[in-house]
Amino acid sequence: MKFLQLLSRKPGKLLQVPFGQKQLPYLCLATSACFYSKKKKVNSYEEVDQEKYKNLVYSVTSYKTSAQTPETIFEEDNLLYGPPSKQRCPVKAETETPRNWVPLINPNKRIPLLNSDSAFPMKISLQKTKMPSVTRILQQTISPQQAFYLERWKQKMILELGKDGFAEYTKNLFLQGELFHAALESIFLSEETASKEQKDVATVSGYLSSVEHVLKDVSEVKVLESAVQHENLQYLGLVDCVAKYRGQLCVIDWKTSEKSKPFLKNTFDNPLQVAAYIGAINHDANYDFQVSCGLIVIAYKNGSPAHPHFMDPDLCLHYWNKWLLRLEEYKDRNQH
Repeated sequence: MKFLQLLSRKPGKLLQVPFGQKQLPYLCLATSACFYSKKKKVNSYEEVDQEKYKNLVYSVTSYKTSAQTPETIFEEDNLLYGPPSKQRCPVKAETETPRNWVPLINPNKRIPLLNSDSAFPMKISLQKTKMPSVTRILQQTISPQQAFYLERWKQKMILELGKDGFAEYTKNLFLQGELFHAALESIFLSEETASKEQKDVATVSGYLSSVEHVLKDVSEVKVLESAVQHENLQYLGLVDCVAKYRGQLCVIDWKTSEKSKPFLKNTFDNPLQVAAYIGAINHDANYDFQVSCGLIVIAYKNGSPAHPHFMDPDLCLHYWNKWLLRLEEYKDRNQH
């Protein structure tokens, strides 16, 4: 009963019932003791980890609209999603197989038991035919990414030099390349470079100094600036040199560059060009030998040591397959 009396002092009263029966609380409680209200609506944005997504918010609210380039896209992706995964997706070109696969080494070509080593390297003039050149095929099947970078470089140079200045710049690059190849030819033929104009020698002296250490490993020159054609695949080209490099017979491609290219991947389509020339020589009846290796030599105008990139038979075969795909792409585009 004392317990019931204490409860009766609270705002909520008990219903008076006879003793011994179940007592029920009187439901009319004061509002001060019974505080009910609607649940406050929770804002879902308040539950977001703002620290985690602050970079996303910043990029969306502060990024200015401008011309997109691969660099800005990569930067934006890195800002939004973090660094890219190290796991690479398979490249389609790596898994493709040429429809018309032709071996790099010609199984039907008979090599004389005694090679007729001439005192002078072979040099066949390039004749104009309807066959496309290796250079033309590679230029017309260049990847969109490479085309973008080339165009961006061109526009940058035009901005700095003007159209006329850029035309003069490219003209000088081609001239230096021609003089460099001519100087190398003179060296291989044991001609006196002093017979050349001093101006020409001075122009390419840096390149010659650059390749000096490579020339020490080159011997038994068999071909110099000679035309080759693949009789089955119907393309042609002009090979810089075929000689032995450290005992291995190679197609050698001499390149000039103002930018350092220490790795083979820095040479873009040059390995495909070398592979195309190897295949052409091996299927050209004018040459009584076959080649399975390649060498790309990057010479520098400032005289810094050239970078020689040796391509063993397996690597040559790898790029030969890539070349066949590019050749098929060219033919598909130019079908009438």
